[in-house]
Amino acid sequence: MTQIEQLPAPTAHVRLEQTLLVVGVVALGFNLRTAIASLPPIFPELESTLHLSTADVSVLAATPVLCFGVVSGFAAALARRIGEERMLFAAIVALTVGLAVRAAAPGAALFPGTILAGGAIAVMNVLLSSLIKRRWPARAGFLIGLYITALSAGAIVGSVVSVPLWQATGGSVLITLGWLAAPAALAALLWLPQLRRASALAVTPPGDPAGPVAPAASVAPAASDAPAALSASAAVAVYRHALAWQVMFFMGLQSLIYYATLSWLPTILRDRGESAAGAGDLLALMGVGNLAVSLIVPVAAQRMRAQHALVIPTVLAVAAGLAGLVYAPLGGAVAWALILGAGQNAALALAIFFTAARSPHPAAAASLSAFSQSAGYLLAAAGPIGVGLLRSDTGSWTAPVAVLLALTAILLVAGLLAARPRTLPVGQP
Repeated sequence: MTQIEQLPAPTAHVRLEQTLLVVGVVALGFNLRTAIASLPPIFPELESTLHLSTADVSVLAATPVLCFGVVSGFAAALARRIGEERMLFAAIVALTVGLAVRAAAPGAALFPGTILAGGAIAVMNVLLSSLIKRRWPARAGFLIGLYITALSAGAIVGSVVSVPLWQATGGSVLITLGWLAAPAALAALLWLPQLRRASALAVTPPGDPAGPVAPAASVAPAASDAPAALSASAAVAVYRHALAWQVMFFMGLQSLIYYATLSWLPTILRDRGESAAGAGDLLALMGVGNLAVSLIVPVAAQRMRAQHALVIPTVLAVAAGLAGLVYAPLGGAVAWALILGAGQNAALALAIFFTAARSPHPAAAASLSAFSQSAGYLLAAAGPIGVGLLRSDTGSWTAPVAVLLALTAILLVAGLLAARPRTLPVGQP
């Protein structure tokens, strides 16, 4: 079996497996940002109700990103032990528990529940891209696009619902935060069919002419490939290669800008005279901008040998959208929010795409994803905290926004380097 064209058409069983995989990936993807995007629109209300200081809110905003950085480094290793499918199921269950606990007892469990939820999301962040590369490599761009589209939809729903739900329930923390556990629990149920596929991370051994490209009709490799593949992949220390650092810096900087914006943009807009509901709606419009590019960018990237033509307009959109929302008249805020959202989601799509495209096989993709997200999110955690502290120290948003705009220049350099048509070496330390 050396030529994809010689493979038989997918059977009904394979098509069913592919459909269940798509449903499961979309269900998990939807829950990756709801828990995070739902909080910033009601930060002032939570600050008042739960007696939080500005520093507390800054740390709360940064907590999920810190969890991403700390937990991401362990996700690939855990998946090799129990299998990606099982690890993802454990993560979505943990997310459900974390969201339910922080809503039920916000006084004592706001931070512990957020930490549990953030750690669970970190695992899914890392493993979804490598699972996609392993289970359906021929449609990796399409599946990544679907999962990012679902992620964007979740962010929209989370940011739109928070303020109206808070107002309709008379400021009920239990309901405003607790409803988020419902889609997470549903995703856990929709992921159950994937547990039949649970096995240790498996890839085709380097040198096999059939790998790493799997046939489009297939959604999983042979289990017999696992031992040789895992030993081969273990020999690759991705942090020793400049390409891995370039991918990591692109991932980290786009995340820093995104989470700093997500956390503080509603407050910036409210300080400029926008209403609480209006600020939440503009945050949701960023999500609409996300949706506009969710499917296009990963598919386009997969068809290109190098992705420079995508990186440049992406970074320009991030910089222009952020500057427009902060400095331009509020009458044009809708357009600037859409531009910023499109740029941010294109950056995320490229960052995730790079972790798969710059890897020679799925196990290397898991390692590169873990490295880029672990180190990248630790870098990104400085965004929400730094912006909040700079705002407190200076009494204005000028310095924090100037720093974010300066970072877009570094993001551009990292993206241009990561966009070159290169992959990590196979089986080399």
